[in-house]
Amino acid sequence: MNRDKEEFLDILERYQGILHKVNLVYFRNSADREDNFQEMVYQLYRSYPELKKKESIGSWFYKVAINTSITKLKKDSQLKYKEEIPEPAFDTDMEKKMEEAESSLLLLKAIHELNDTNKAIILLYLEEKSYDEIAEITGLSKNNVGVRINRAKKNIERKTKIFERWKEMN
Repeated sequence: MNRDKEEFLDILERYQGILHKVNLVYFRNSADREDNFQEMVYQLYRSYPELKKKESIGSWFYKVAINTSITKLKKDSQLKYKEEIPEPAFDTDMEKKMEEAESSLLLLKAIHELNDTNKAIILLYLEEKSYDEIAEITGLSKNNVGVRINRAKKNIERKTKIFERWKEMN
């Protein structure tokens, strides 16, 4: 195996969590996430030799992962919704874990309702990326990122309240 391949595989191992997070935000079923994961790895590998700023690899991973996901969604415009609810682990803290899982699912449902660009922005915001980093990854201005974050947060807050009320009624 040549040095570039070994270097790429080491980087992929360190940063693959980014790919999984992006997948979780953009794709609701595991088969689509698996397909997209393979496509993201392919796109990253294909463009790896072109990477000029190797010090910003995390941002590069986000950018490629988000763009690949959005492209796949556009190609699969007939995307079917199939929600898979993960089962919480059962142990002594089962009730706490169930509450955390429910909160996570409510947040994820609200994020799924956002448009593709805002999904990316909120994902990066939740990853505690700076507005400058988010702007670099998404290609938006720093001010536009700030406006979109505030609007998306209000939208998510409103949606989670709606989901909670609906859950209480059923």
